[in-house]
Amino acid sequence: MPARIRGLLLCGGASRRFGRDKLLVPISASSRPIACLAADNLRAGAGDVLAVVPAGAAALRSVLEEAGCEVIESDRTALGIGASLAAGVAASRGAAGWIVALGDMPFVSPATIAAVRAALAGGALVAAPVDAVSGERGHPVGFAGALAPELMALASDEGARSVIAAHRSKLVGVVVDDRGIFRDIDTPRDLPPQ
Repeated sequence: MPARIRGLLLCGGASRRFGRDKLLVPISASSRPIACLAADNLRAGAGDVLAVVPAGAAALRSVLEEAGCEVIESDRTALGIGASLAAGVAASRGAAGWIVALGDMPFVSPATIAAVRAALAGGALVAAPVDAVSGERGHPVGFAGALAPELMALASDEGARSVIAAHRSKLVGVVVDDRGIFRDIDTPRDLPPQ
């Protein structure tokens, strides 16, 4: 069976600005937790999802498994988003590539994720959605399997910025009309109105 491109959902943040585990907070319109909506969209666009959660995060693990995700727990999440990404890549290093999404970004369209996946499948080394109006790059970002060693070497809260910067000339921008590529939930004020 050929290697597949994996959806990688990073769910290791501490939710300090939110005041409690925001990933378990339901979004009123659906009553599903934030992390589940992000997982649903990633699965719809990427095909499958490996979620990275903190060690001992039983409630988060449970809701993500119910949402159809494979879940790994890692104490590396405490070191930051880059370390979480590295843990996820290491756990799925045979993949043909990864679409790296964030658990607190539940508004990204599955069509956007599918477009990033198609760019990777078409040979892109790095692919990311780009807003059709502003030209700004958003999330999620796709990485080809060839970048596994660089991704597994990440160890900080910087995410994959250094990997993207090192391969900027090879980044394929996928033009989308999707404001969800910028919209995350950091505080209760970021939640949609009831």
